[in-house]
Amino acid sequence: MTNGGMYDISDKPDTSRMAVAQAVIKISPFTVTLVNNGKVPKGNIFDAARISANMAAKRTWDLLPYCHPISIDHIAVKFDMTAEGRIKIIVTVKNVNKTGVEMEALTGACIAALTIYDMLKPIDDNLEVESIKLLEKTGGLKSFLQTYNRTLRAAVLVMSDSRTQKEDKSGKVILERLAKYGVEVKEYKIIADEQKVIEVELVRLCDELGVDIVLTSGGTGVGPRDVTPEATTNVIEKQVSGISETLRAYGQKRTPLSMLSRGTGGVRGGTVIVNLPGSERAVRESLDSLFPGIMHIFQMLEGHGH
Repeated sequence: MTNGGMYDISDKPDTSRMAVAQAVIKISPFTVTLVNNGKVPKGNIFDAARISANMAAKRTWDLLPYCHPISIDHIAVKFDMTAEGRIKIIVTVKNVNKTGVEMEALTGACIAALTIYDMLKPIDDNLEVESIKLLEKTGGLKSFLQTYNRTLRAAVLVMSDSRTQKEDKSGKVILERLAKYGVEVKEYKIIADEQKVIEVELVRLCDELGVDIVLTSGGTGVGPRDVTPEATTNVIEKQVSGISETLRAYGQKRTPLSMLSRGTGGVRGGTVIVNLPGSERAVRESLDSLFPGIMHIFQMLEGHGH
């Protein structure tokens, strides 16, 4: 027996989302004439259906038990009636949120069709809701996944004066996430919190090993031995401020301590360097905000732009 319930989306970042749904209701040719001539006893079916579609889309979470209560930024309802007696209802819903709006669009289309059915049933005994389907869905993290004609390569550096690979947790979390996105790890190493040592390792991984991305963990705080950002700043050629801004903004919504991380990110040659915090939880949260958006940077480095 499985445990039901609302899907956990707490780790997802907000993204722009859109869904388009369609419902088709069949009416008789005689009813088409009445609709066109404004002779329907209950009034204008399209005005009523447009209102009901908007209301239904906004209250989907009240009707479907596992739908999340979400904000909705836009709803559009269009109609197309053929002479043969088919009314197509197209509902478009947009938002910026952690989860999509396909159920909101489908619910809006469904209720609009039922509204038309209810208004026409006194004059048409052959009404039929023929179909309700999703036409289009965009947005979410999956839409940002990139495909390459080669395997991306990575290196993982953990800054610690005492930790061993057996004891290390944050580095292993990074390894798991890289494997999920098909990135090959060329090196995984724990080094001391010494600025010069970190700088030498970063230069070697970028210039000699030639990996696509170096993810570091640890040494990003304000303690006397936290020098990873300084070492990274001395090595990178282009700073990408948006990386560290995103990591901190994402983390700050989950803990008030994220603002104390000084991690930075940038590019050296064809290699991206990103500083992550040292704790396992903070690393997981940082990776949630980093992937898959960071993957697009490799296309840019190869000159393909946006």
